[in-house]
Parts: sequence; structure tokens; C-alpha cells
Amino acid sequence: MSLSGEHTVEIAAPLERCYAIAADLERAPEWQTSLVSVEVLERDGEGRPTLVETVSDAKVKTVKSRLRFTYHPPTRIDTMQEKGDIKDLTGRWTFADLGDGRTRATYALEVDPGRMLGMLLRGPAVDRVRGILVDQAAEELKTRAESAA
Repeated sequence: MSLSGEHTVEIAAPLERCYAIAADLERAPEWQTSLVSVEVLERDGEGRPTLVETVSDAKVKTVKSRLRFTYHPPTRIDTMQEKGDIKDLTGRWTFADLGDGRTRATYALEVDPGRMLGMLLRGPAVDRVRGILVDQAAEELKTRAESAA
């Protein structure tokens, strides 16, 4: 079973601000309610977190993941799980400049929860967890970026 989806929002904030908020992984738990904690394990030459350990509240279970991030400023951030409680996870933020200080941000996530967690994700729980992990993340970025204006 795969849990995947993407959610797009239009944000009344410049692309650079939206990208900077999404790339600031250490502060992400301040605005992403499903993210309990982030611990930076490695950084690249520019000081950006490239390997982090996260704890997320997936509502049916608290999930730990070791995630590898790659940056493509200012339009994309990719992530891939290297180790964790779930079988597989890949995700990405993409950003497009809409002009007039507006940005289109899309969050996409593909998760294979594995057999054990997959047994907890049945029926309406799948849609609820997808909404929390995908839709809510994009909406919360919008709220954060627009409040920083």
C-alpha cells in the first residue's frame, strides 16, 4: 500500500521567502504541526541541513525517519528517507514565481508505510493521514509565509 499525494497553494509572499521557510528545517516544527522534532546530523558547504532525524506525528503512530535533503534554489527541495520506521519515503517542495510577490508552492509526498504501519492505515484513516502529511504541510507553509510579510 502506498500513501501518496500532492497539494498546491498560492501564497501571497515572494518565492524567495517561501523557499527559505521550507529550507529552514530546524525551524519547521514551529509551523508544521505534524513535525514533532528535527535534529540536524549533517550539513552541506553552505550550512544547509542535508541529513536530519525527524519525529512526526502521523496520528496513528509517531514515526521516526532519517531524511536526506537536496536543494535546488529557489525552486525545489527534495527529500528521501535513508532509514526509519516506515519502509520508504520521498518528497519534494516545488516553487513557482507567479509575479506580484506571489508564489505557487506544491508539496508532494510518496510513502510506503510498510506492512506493520500499513495495517493501521485502513479506510478513512488513509485519507486523514494523507491530509495531515501532505495538504496540511502546504497550507501551513502558506500561513507561515503570509504571516512573515
